[in-house]
Amino acid sequence: MTRFILASLMAGVLALPALAADYTILAPAAPGGGWDQTARTMQEVLRSEGISESVQVQNVPGAGGTVGLAQFVASAAGDPSQLIVGGYVMVGAILTNGSPVGLDDVTPIARLTGEYEAIVVPASSPIQTVGELVDQLKADPGAVSWAGGSAGGTDHIAVGLLAKAAGVDPTKINYIAFSGGGEALAAILGSQVTAGVSGLSEFLPQVEAGTMRLLAVTAPERLEGVDAPTLAEAGYDVVLQNWRMVAAAPGISDEQKAAILADIEKMNASEGWQKALASKGWANTWLAGDAFAEQLAKDRETTEGILREIGLVK
Repeated sequence: MTRFILASLMAGVLALPALAADYTILAPAAPGGGWDQTARTMQEVLRSEGISESVQVQNVPGAGGTVGLAQFVASAAGDPSQLIVGGYVMVGAILTNGSPVGLDDVTPIARLTGEYEAIVVPASSPIQTVGELVDQLKADPGAVSWAGGSAGGTDHIAVGLLAKAAGVDPTKINYIAFSGGGEALAAILGSQVTAGVSGLSEFLPQVEAGTMRLLAVTAPERLEGVDAPTLAEAGYDVVLQNWRMVAAAPGISDEQKAAILADIEKMNASEGWQKALASKGWANTWLAGDAFAEQLAKDRETTEGILREIGLVK
């Protein structure tokens, strides 16, 4: 009888659904920017799709994400409930800031999204086209101020590549780095800078509201529903896509990594995630496992070459 009861209890336990994991996602930037949006969109979808019952988001801004990355590596080691979002911006920031901590120190899970850069001016600006903006840049590079994300990140790289394509010394550009999208938006809307550069989704609400003018995007061809030329179309050979990723803590087991990947795969395949991508204008650039780790290594090498080329890394 005892054996029968134990067997029945075990069968009941095995029949129960697996408990959903709880997560804390670190966004290594201030509220309002792309990493913050990514973390909070993940939070919403993981919860609404029943993949996780509890998901918290923590913001730790500074130095292109390297402050948050260092804190994450130091405090989250071995904890499978801790995640961090990052991306192309962080690859460059690690190099330009000489960070002692890099993406080799975390456990990459998957690349999630991709987004092209957008160049904007406040609606009150006399600048009507990207050609007019570049004309001013050629005349006096230091007089044209650019608001964007962290030094060495995608925004900074975009401006450097545009300057180089226009025949302007990229080391002469007047780039003002902000740790969060909200701060950069305020500077642009307040006409404290000449122009702004960031992911398209961060500017679209202001463009649609008529408070910003969209001059160009860094896509290889015109984007559906976006009334702006590409830089290539305007005569500047610049194509650039920012990507964002999620990583887990260092020191977790293979089994823990597999469980996290399974949850993120469910999120990526969910209807809620697909709707979020569409509403924000993010491309699904899903890449996971060893393939993502290999691509990450290639991206680091390529980014270092670009940063050297435009004078951001010696």
